[in-house]
Amino acid sequence: MKAEVTEIFSSIQGEGIFLGARQIFVRFKRCNLACVFCDEAKNARAKEYTALELMSEIKFLELSKGPHHSVSFTGGEPLLYADFLKAFLPGLKKKRFTAYLETNGTLPDELAKVIDAVDIIAMDFKLPSSTGEKAFWDSHREFLKIASKKKVFVKAIVTPKTTAVDVQKAISIIKESRKSIPLILQPATPVRAGDRDIDKNRLLKFLEIGSKNHLENIRVIPQVHKMLDVK
Repeated sequence: MKAEVTEIFSSIQGEGIFLGARQIFVRFKRCNLACVFCDEAKNARAKEYTALELMSEIKFLELSKGPHHSVSFTGGEPLLYADFLKAFLPGLKKKRFTAYLETNGTLPDELAKVIDAVDIIAMDFKLPSSTGEKAFWDSHREFLKIASKKKVFVKAIVTPKTTAVDVQKAISIIKESRKSIPLILQPATPVRAGDRDIDKNRLLKFLEIGSKNHLENIRVIPQVHKMLDVK
């Protein structure tokens, strides 16, 4: 069994509640979505890795760069390779690595295959007013029920087009699982000429919605790795 991987590297986590942590990143090719703000290289070359080859690369980075907080499986969408991860992750845990899954949160059946071997889940809520895609509320609801068995936080990318209705809906679904699950509102980094930054007053309005709905942990965190000019 093999998986298509575009990059394996050591860097700084630039998003979410583990901001600033040193991680090994494994970036898988392909995604099941096409969000308008996506900044991943669509034509990036990929190499096929067996589980043994991937483990070798991870161990090399750990030895050469020093201890890391965790190994981030990102993409693309890593759960498109759920069968590969199901076979790979138990071996990673035996090596005492922490498995950190970055996912768009739309594939609950695939998450169920790997949940026992994952330690931390960084789950996106794909707000339709932000992504230009259809709504995935039912998939997100089911996904979060499974993810809440482990340490999980939700990230929602917000743009000038994001609506308060979508933010409210995301908050409601989070509260169905557990109101203590953190929600990170991440302003979209402009990726095309003419893209605008979201107005700070809209961000404050979204935070106000979270507070009024008694969500215990809602924050605004931009993509810090873009500010630092690191991967």
